[in-house]
Amino acid sequence: MKDTEVRKSVREGYAKIAKEGGSYCDTSNKACGCNSNQSAKEASMNVGYSAEDVNSVPDGANLGLGCGNPIALASLKEGETVLDLGSGAGFDCFLASNKVGEKGRVIGVDMTPEMVEKARENARKGEYNNVEFRLGEIESLPVADNSVDVIISNCVINLSPEKERVFKEAYRVLKTGGRLMVSDIVLTKPLPEAVRGSVEAYIGCIAGAALENEYLGAIEGAGFRNVRVVDEIGIGLDSLKDDPIAASIAESANFTDEQMKDAASSIKSIKVTAVK
Repeated sequence: MKDTEVRKSVREGYAKIAKEGGSYCDTSNKACGCNSNQSAKEASMNVGYSAEDVNSVPDGANLGLGCGNPIALASLKEGETVLDLGSGAGFDCFLASNKVGEKGRVIGVDMTPEMVEKARENARKGEYNNVEFRLGEIESLPVADNSVDVIISNCVINLSPEKERVFKEAYRVLKTGGRLMVSDIVLTKPLPEAVRGSVEAYIGCIAGAALENEYLGAIEGAGFRNVRVVDEIGIGLDSLKDDPIAASIAESANFTDEQMKDAASSIKSIKVTAVK
C-alpha cells in the first residue's frame, strides 16, 4: 500500500473505534491489542498495567489497544513535560499526568480527529488540567524544538510508513538529555506477502511492523544514544478463534493454522529506551 493509503486506512480504523466508544474489542475492531474475549482492562493488565492504573482513568480512556506499558519504563518525575505519540483516547497521558503533577505537563498527539475529541472529553471528565491533546501526525509533530523531557509511545510507531522520520521528529522535540520510552511491535523475520498486504493486519499493528534491527537502527540513526531493549514478549496469532485479526488474515490469505503459526513466530512486542 502507498503511504497515503496506509494513513487513510489506519485513521478510518481507529476513528471507528473512537466513535463506537467500546470498552472492549469485538470482532469488528481489528486494532492493536484487540482480543474478542478480553475487556480493555484485562487486555491492559496482560501487557503490564496494574489494576490501580486501569481503574484510575475516566471510563472510555482505556481502549485496551496497547502492547506494553511505557509509563512503567519512564520513571517520570514531578514537573516534567511528557509527549505521547499516538495518544488515542488518553490512557497513557492520564497516567503520566498523575506522575508529573500540577507543575508538569502532558501533550498527546494523534492523527485521528475522533480520538483527539474523545481524549479531550475524557480530560474534561477527569479534570486533567495539565494535559492537552493536539491533532497531528507523528511524522510531523505539532511540538516545538527541544521542549519535552520524555517521549512515550504505545504500539503506534509500527503503524507509520515513515518510522525513520518519526524518530527524527522525536529527537527534534526532546531536550538534550531527554528520554524516549516506547512499547511496540517488531519482527524477527519478514512476514508473508499476503500478511504484509493486508489492511486488517496493518491496522492491527502487524503488517507495518519493521524488522527489529531496522527499528532499533532507525532510533540510532536519528541520533539517540544508549538504545536498549529492556523487555520483550512473543505475540502469538495461533489462537485463531480468539483473535479477530488473525482470523481475518487467515481467511483472506487462505492460510492454514500452521502457516499462521509460522507467521506468528516472527512477531514480538519490545520495550525500548533511548536518550538524546
